[in-house]
Amino acid sequence: MGENSSASEEKTQKARNRMTNVYIWDMDETLILLKSLLNGAFAEAFNGSKDVKKGVELGRMWEDHILKMCDDYFFYEQVENYNKPFLDALKQYDDGLDLSGYDFNRDGFSPDDPCFKKLAYRFRAVGYKYKQGLQSIFDQEMLSFLDELYSMTDEYTDRWLSSALAFLEQCSSGEDNATSSFSSSSGITDCTIAKFQHVNILVTSGSLIPSLAKCLLFRLDNWIAHGDVYSSWEVGKLQCFQWVKERFNDPNVRFCVIGDGWEECEAAQAMQWPFVKIDLRPGSSHRFPGLSLKTIGYYFSVVYGNQDAENDEE
Repeated sequence: MGENSSASEEKTQKARNRMTNVYIWDMDETLILLKSLLNGAFAEAFNGSKDVKKGVELGRMWEDHILKMCDDYFFYEQVENYNKPFLDALKQYDDGLDLSGYDFNRDGFSPDDPCFKKLAYRFRAVGYKYKQGLQSIFDQEMLSFLDELYSMTDEYTDRWLSSALAFLEQCSSGEDNATSSFSSSSGITDCTIAKFQHVNILVTSGSLIPSLAKCLLFRLDNWIAHGDVYSSWEVGKLQCFQWVKERFNDPNVRFCVIGDGWEECEAAQAMQWPFVKIDLRPGSSHRFPGLSLKTIGYYFSVVYGNQDAENDEE
């Protein structure tokens, strides 16, 4: 009995000492490629071995489907001028009405003079559709087309998309990724915080609704929850990073920022977090495929010390 108790206490102590990694991702030219397809930058990095025109065509197809999804399913024409940094930003106005039979086309909502309660309903409906996935939005014919587009883009980019997804899965592979709710001054209440090991957060400079559509279309939704998507469009990345730090405010949590831009680099430096700069050029270890947990671990150790080794010894 005493041995069992001692073993249990030791296990509990190790769990307390185990570090949690919060990976904070940029989207464009990091987890997905879109801008660099449209402007030819991705192809140009290959010094003539990539067909620039084909990349542009692929980018335009993605762009068309992102916009169509936003307009047809995510109320974008109505909410475009009311970008928020996260979906729960209007939660205080939401009375929790059952929306299963709600008629969004006849509720009298006006983009010019919005009712914040009805705006909050739309944001909640977007979150629900995100959780249900693409299969709840499109028919099989469209899903097959999107699969084909994804495969063509993945082949053109030498498996950038599928490699980024595989890496997200590796980053998420900690024990017991359970979800619980708590409130913070940022207003976010849907948060992976209980017994979490590793968490992927998206902080994008794009507006929120198109970014959520991109997550779905590029298959990121299995690894990034809708409540873990932030838009820094108006507030800046530093403010978003501060909100993330507040969410995961625990001495056993470490943060790492992964992206390609100057803004996330400067914000990471201000937070004293490691920053991994993504590089489009072929042959780089800081791209997909190429980036590894071993590389990320090096950045963690530079900022936080070799805490993984210390925990393994306990």
